[in-house]
Amino acid sequence: MAKYGKWVGLGLGWALGGPIGGILGLVFGSMYDGMQGGKFEYQEGGHPYGATVGGATRTRPGDFAASLIVLSSAVMKADGKVLKSELDYVKQFFNQQFGEKLAVENMLVLREILKQDINVQQVAHQIRQFMDHASRLQLLHFLFGISSADGHVHTKEVDEIRRISNFMGIRTPDFESIKAMFYKDIYGAYKILETTPDANNDEIKKAYRKMANKYHPDKVSHLGDEFRKAAKEKFQKVLAAYEQIKKERGIK
Repeated sequence: MAKYGKWVGLGLGWALGGPIGGILGLVFGSMYDGMQGGKFEYQEGGHPYGATVGGATRTRPGDFAASLIVLSSAVMKADGKVLKSELDYVKQFFNQQFGEKLAVENMLVLREILKQDINVQQVAHQIRQFMDHASRLQLLHFLFGISSADGHVHTKEVDEIRRISNFMGIRTPDFESIKAMFYKDIYGAYKILETTPDANNDEIKKAYRKMANKYHPDKVSHLGDEFRKAAKEKFQKVLAAYEQIKKERGIK
């Protein structure tokens, strides 16, 4: 079966899990071929992405993690090179969310996916169909974190994230809000709150309450405590933006 495992995986993946399942099936098949040749070490218990992505009415942790890894690879390759800082950012995230053992497995899968050609539109459409809005926003936040991992703005990566965001059905104001959390400009705080400098103080307060509700960590509590903790970063940036505007305007 060596040398053919990846094609078996591809067929089973597409049948069971749509585009994302197809990509993972191909990767796991390739990893199986590698194990046959002594390239990979087998670990009993399987991989956390055994569950299918399609067909779920509520996003599960495994669904989110699988989507995150596939989209991460697309963003990392957008500028034609994969930087160590990006890999380190992803590895650190996986360590924090899943622990060191699973982080090693996740990075192994990511490195294999980086070798594949990803149809971003098909993947993002699957995510749009089966993933709730709050989880999609959390995915977007993570992708911007990868793009800014080395402290520089990568235009091609931002453009790729914008494409992904559009395919996932995320509104432009939501996209600009999360982008402003990573790429600062003079109106960044207002963009985070999805408002403008022309808004009066009452409108600013209303905008803050709306965004605090939208980005509240409880919105992704169904993904598990580890992802809820990650969502706190988004929520804290909303609070920081509001506090900045309050200070500038003298709002009590």
